[in-house]
Amino acid sequence: MLRISRDLTIDENDIEIGFVRASGPGGQNVNKLSTAAQLRFDTRRVALAPDVAVRLNRLAGQRMTKDGVIVIHAQRFRTQERNRADAIDRLVELLREAAIRPTPRRPTKPTLGSKKRRLEGKKRRGDIKAKRGAGGIED
Repeated sequence: MLRISRDLTIDENDIEIGFVRASGPGGQNVNKLSTAAQLRFDTRRVALAPDVAVRLNRLAGQRMTKDGVIVIHAQRFRTQERNRADAIDRLVELLREAAIRPTPRRPTKPTLGSKKRRLEGKKRRGDIKAKRGAGGIED
């Protein structure tokens, strides 16, 4: 069992991991061995709160299929074990991030002092610009 948060755990049997050939440089190692891990996790198997499911859908983006399956492709390392652990860590991090409820923004009003300072600055700048025109120097 993987513990995501206080009230969310997932069973490791719900995670399917397959190994495919990695792309990119690496010579014969890339051509012969299947070291890249492809993790598939069906979000419908886990009871997620509706708000968590919406945030997970938004955070996963293209990694989530229309059927609600998250696909993570890990090929950062040269061994299957490290790529497998990397894929699981990325899934857990994604689920933890989705479980965090964002704090609502509370609109604030500017203080009276900040309004006065802003208007004084505008007045000062306007006076500087007004003095630039013709007639600034009289003989």
